[in-house]
Amino acid sequence: MAGRLGQAGGYKDPLGNVNFRKLLLNILPSLHGSSLRFLSQKTDVYSTGAEALVSEKVSQRSLEVEKLDDSGSFKPKHVADQNDPFFTSLQKCTCPCDALDLASEAAVSIKHYTNALTMAWRLFKTLSEEQQRYEKQLIFEHPVFAKLCQELLRGARGMTRGDLVFSLHALVHLGVPQNTLLVQTLVRVCQEKLNQLDNRCISVLATTLAGMDKDKNVSALQAGLQLLVEQRISSIKDIFVLQNLMKCLGKGAPLFLKRKLEMAAVREIDSLTFPNALRMFLALAAMNYCSLPILNACSKKIQENVHDLPFRQLILILEACHTLLYRNVKLFSALAEYVNSTAYLWDKRQIILFLSACETLGFQPTELLDFFAEKVIEDPDFLNLKNLLIALRVYSRLNHVPRVQKHLFFETLHSCLNKCLPQISNTELLKAVYALGILGYLPHRALDELLQKDSKDELLLSDDPKEQNTVMLRCVKTCMELDSPSFTKPAFVPTENLSSLVSLNLRKAQEALIELLGDENMFQQNVQLSYGYRIDFEIRMDSDRKKVLPIVATDDHPDSQVQRLAFLFAPMSAFCLGTTHPQGKLAMKKRHLSKLGYHVILIQNKKFQEMRNEDAVEFLKRKIYSEDAFSFPEATLQDNN
Repeated sequence: MAGRLGQAGGYKDPLGNVNFRKLLLNILPSLHGSSLRFLSQKTDVYSTGAEALVSEKVSQRSLEVEKLDDSGSFKPKHVADQNDPFFTSLQKCTCPCDALDLASEAAVSIKHYTNALTMAWRLFKTLSEEQQRYEKQLIFEHPVFAKLCQELLRGARGMTRGDLVFSLHALVHLGVPQNTLLVQTLVRVCQEKLNQLDNRCISVLATTLAGMDKDKNVSALQAGLQLLVEQRISSIKDIFVLQNLMKCLGKGAPLFLKRKLEMAAVREIDSLTFPNALRMFLALAAMNYCSLPILNACSKKIQENVHDLPFRQLILILEACHTLLYRNVKLFSALAEYVNSTAYLWDKRQIILFLSACETLGFQPTELLDFFAEKVIEDPDFLNLKNLLIALRVYSRLNHVPRVQKHLFFETLHSCLNKCLPQISNTELLKAVYALGILGYLPHRALDELLQKDSKDELLLSDDPKEQNTVMLRCVKTCMELDSPSFTKPAFVPTENLSSLVSLNLRKAQEALIELLGDENMFQQNVQLSYGYRIDFEIRMDSDRKKVLPIVATDDHPDSQVQRLAFLFAPMSAFCLGTTHPQGKLAMKKRHLSKLGYHVILIQNKKFQEMRNEDAVEFLKRKIYSEDAFSFPEATLQDNN
């Protein structure tokens, strides 16, 4: 094959090749240039524009339907003769063009041509991506490829079911355009013979359709396949077949059918293999159906074999979890530990891609974040603008500050940002400064440029939503004031009680405070502060934090004699997954409220709501009379294992 690649000289897109264009025009007329009618019109698939190619009438014998055996598998009339030297030679081919060469020399039946095509595809898919690009050009330019397509078109209705679906699969995945007469003919014949397909053929057909655009013929075939699956689903025992059907039917499948597929997969869950577990995440994501029994079983299998995971699969699993809203801390931790333990084998760009996937899930891989920070300090040159923005987003959202060399890490990011200033867009500049601001770092040069753009209203003229830019800009200006070294706590913090009413999800906290303190006058609720910050409940205590003071009685007291407690009841999504570590925006709010003189107490509202009333009162009592800001253990948020 190396010689063949050398002959190619350089890769040229086969779709732009003169010979291939001729093939498309003369051998595989496009739908746009023919009178091909779609299935919905219940007419023959062959167009008048292709009559010359199908002038030989297909014999009645070749159109006969193969009979199904008792097991549901098809019995093709044309069985490959194991003594036929053609099939023996075919097994010795080492590259796709070898199979085409053999077809050119020895193929005499449709069975020969279909097997040559299938072998070409099998050999093609084992090549590297770069080799595939060159080999595809050689395949389409091969002299026999046009003849092979002619034979497939002539003999489409006489093919065995296996040859039919595998030929369509090979053509689609080799890149033959979908709107050619050949592909559309095979799709139409697949529909005619749909009821005769066995489960293996259904699986191959489902895989093929999942990669095709939804034109009228494909959509009609997919609808027919869905009806067939509904009838046969109880007989499908192969989990690989089930996965292919999930991918093919996709998000549009009715809920009852998704549940039937789920139950069929659950029945076979004991035979789950590691490759099955990997594919199941993708199959469920394609169907947009979160099945906890299946995902939990797959997660256990993946954790047991985590060291066999290729990098691409790591990312696909995390992306599928995000799509399915599936949060399994044990699974994520196992993946993070694996990447961290083998980090020296990965490229820094791979690590940042993994961290970005974790950030999307709100999961904080602490050790890997520290490791990556060290690599950034050692070699900041790899941080181009794209990678820099990803790194800033990851560290700011996860509120992660390296345990060592914190200042040097921020200075390195700042330096990289300064180098990118000539090429950075207004919105990207705002996002970068915003991310650093959340972490409590002020990049002065970038800030100056940002404020200049703000004064010219350039930030509000960008493609991003104006409201989003306005919120980020307001946050940056707040950080500039409160995080500045020159900022000093004001002697008096003006507050405003927005309303005596609290939202329903805070009603339990209000009742617990009344029971604990004895009077509503002992706390304020729904308090609005300067800088746009709001707190759920405020309590004032003496300087030793021994006694809660009435709100009115402390209005005239200097703050030096009063301790202010701010209770923030935050959703679980405001914390890193499975922990009480606040994410960036909540951590910034806590930092700023501390600058304004508050002792901030963060509470995961979902866990608080799950407490019994007496436990809720005792919990708040501990919060008020201790310096501890958190008392929830580092618990798994949704540990489904």
